Amino acid sequence: MSAWLCMAPAALAQTPDDGAADPKVQLAQADKDLKSIRASLQDAETRETLSALFERAMGVQRDADDAQAGLQPQLDQLDTRLTQLGTVAEGTVEARELAQQRRTLTQQRADIASAIARAKLLSVDAKQLGADIEKMRVSQLSEELSRKVNSPLSPSLWRQFAKDVPADLQRLGALYRQGESTAGKAIAQHGWTAPLTGLLVALLMFFPLRLWLRAVGRRYAASERAPDGRLRRSGLAVWLLVVGTLLPGLAGVVLVGSLDAIGAIPPRLEKVAFSFQVATFIASFIAALSACLLVPKRPSWRLLNLDDTAAWRLRKYAWGAAGLTWISILLVEINRAVRTSAITTVAVDGLIAIAYMGLIIAILVSLARLHRRQTDEAAAKLEAQAQSDGKGKGPPRRSGWIVIARLAGHVVVAAAVIATLLGYLNLALFVAQQLVWGAVVLMAASLLMKFADDLATWVLCPTSSVGRTVVLTTGLSESRVIQAGVLLSAVLRICVILFAVMALTAPFGNMSALFSGLDTLSNGINLGDNLVLKPSSVLYAVLAFLLVWAVMQTFQRWLTDTYLPNTELDAGARNSISTVTRYLGIIAAVLWSLTALGIGLEKLALVVSALSVGIGFGLQAITQNFVSGLILLAERPVKIGDWVKLGDQEGDIKRISVRSTEIQVGDKSTLIVPNSELITKTIRNMTMGNAQGRIQIQFTVPLSTDVAAVRQILLDAYAEHVGVLADPAASVFIDSIANGQIAINSFAYTSGPRAVYGVRSDLYFTMLQKFAAAGIALSSPTDIHLVRQAPPQPDS
Repeated sequence: MSAWLCMAPAALAQTPDDGAADPKVQLAQADKDLKSIRASLQDAETRETLSALFERAMGVQRDADDAQAGLQPQLDQLDTRLTQLGTVAEGTVEARELAQQRRTLTQQRADIASAIARAKLLSVDAKQLGADIEKMRVSQLSEELSRKVNSPLSPSLWRQFAKDVPADLQRLGALYRQGESTAGKAIAQHGWTAPLTGLLVALLMFFPLRLWLRAVGRRYAASERAPDGRLRRSGLAVWLLVVGTLLPGLAGVVLVGSLDAIGAIPPRLEKVAFSFQVATFIASFIAALSACLLVPKRPSWRLLNLDDTAAWRLRKYAWGAAGLTWISILLVEINRAVRTSAITTVAVDGLIAIAYMGLIIAILVSLARLHRRQTDEAAAKLEAQAQSDGKGKGPPRRSGWIVIARLAGHVVVAAAVIATLLGYLNLALFVAQQLVWGAVVLMAASLLMKFADDLATWVLCPTSSVGRTVVLTTGLSESRVIQAGVLLSAVLRICVILFAVMALTAPFGNMSALFSGLDTLSNGINLGDNLVLKPSSVLYAVLAFLLVWAVMQTFQRWLTDTYLPNTELDAGARNSISTVTRYLGIIAAVLWSLTALGIGLEKLALVVSALSVGIGFGLQAITQNFVSGLILLAERPVKIGDWVKLGDQEGDIKRISVRSTEIQVGDKSTLIVPNSELITKTIRNMTMGNAQGRIQIQFTVPLSTDVAAVRQILLDAYAEHVGVLADPAASVFIDSIANGQIAINSFAYTSGPRAVYGVRSDLYFTMLQKFAAAGIALSSPTDIHLVRQAPPQPDS
């Protein structure tokens, strides 16, 4: 199915050899084809015929869309030419040549506009006809599944079968003789060279080449060149699946192609030959999938939690399922080619259904034994652990997928057996086949999901070669690369899940409808105002955004790490330039991606005007902070490294962005302040303009103190400390004399406000020591308590 999906876009994009033909001729041919499809629809009796008619209808729709796409540029060109001619002013007479040219262009425009309208109508009619055909096909499938025949337990069924068998054998013999005669004539005319060469190449592909490629994959997986981790096992499993599916399938294609090249296949056996190729691919896929998952001979490479006994047994059943699928596909197609009686068709379907049910029952029995054996082993381990540590534990956990598989199998087998006994053989066969097919699809999906996860996490792992290259070229951190690997894994697994869902639902619907939907999606979604959103445009937009973003990131990194450090700008200015460059890069990447989407600046203006309504209501705060951030980066009232006080908080500015500013406070925590707070409120910048810090020391001494000695001690303490600046010089003042106390006030300056606290503490220590040595006492506050004496008590 992956091959079909890969080939579908190319097949849908193919055009006839006369691709330069007139769109009007193409439109007329599409109209004839649509009428032919409607006429053939009355005689369609099988779902295969309806599927072919559906594909033809989708082809008509594509032709109509192509014709419309081819005519639209001509219409635009005519509109441009008419616009250049302008309008005839009232009261004036246009020249004959211009009037004739205007009439010609107007007539051509009307013809092309009419053809475009016909193309649109034809496309809609073809789409509706395709939907009607799909409904008929689904209705026929429902009728086939609900068709009731005689029960296999009914003797009348087998009596009628025995009666019709001789005639069916004669038809089979006639078909065999026809094939033999056609092959004999072709070989007599062209010789045995082509058939023998095809047989030899098919045998070489099936045996030596397939086995050699399997061995090469195993040797590489076991070598040191293989990736480390889980990718060794999952990668080897996928390799074995690809080799085991393609080589036998291609061998069948080569064999049939060699016979068809000389005309050795009669027309009645062409569908049988095609079914032979399809059956070979499907059977090879089932066998290869079981081989890469079970790996009976190499338990260490096994992806499923199975023991060797269960692996060998399930491997045999997988071979049985592959063989039964191959035989059933060929039997059904041979039955159609022979045109056997209805009773023989019923008998063949019944035998195939019974064979499938027998296979499913055998698999269920093996799963039951495996589950019982795992449960007993787990119980024995728990019992041994309980005896060793003296603690009992709960019952062992059951394997979830085994329980689900057993439950689904029992339900389906019971339904199929009941349907068979009641005579609903088509339903029983369909249910049994879908159970096998569903198990195959789910196993393949689980393998591919493991492989996708292992591959993505390995490719974008910092220790891998690709991961190291990504880290070195983009400058991303290792954690970001790991996150990218996880996201890539999620995308790949989602794709696998979608493919699995499509594969599971394929028997219920028409894959051509899916391809038609993909084709319609590839043509784009019309959003109005001449704006068409195409997947290719979205991809180009994403690539353009990533490319411009990567270039701007590289430029910003060079600007920040190489150029700006060699300039005379301070850290705040460098941060402003780097931040503005980053946001300019994002704006440029967004504009470029919008241009790749086909959204011009005039359409972008409409989007901005629409966003302004939302900004006016719900985004006021964000817009205010954004504009405030731009003002801070441009005017720089505060910059990185400034010491600011905002309310009762103060600290150093560490980062300024367009939305908020980060301030590191004294306890090393970070205060995130919206930029609008720094613009609309009053803040105190301790380091703006003058970078010096001022020290102020105040105290009081008794009135009898030698103030000259106090002044000299303070000036000496200021002069001796290395943190105090000589210019401006320190100063000592008498602030006041009151209540028998002298208030001393002194000032000194440091190199910065951040040094004030520590220098002042050192000066306090020095000042107190020198005052104590000089016998100078500092005044202490007087605590006065008024106590009223109790009146004397009179003598008694």
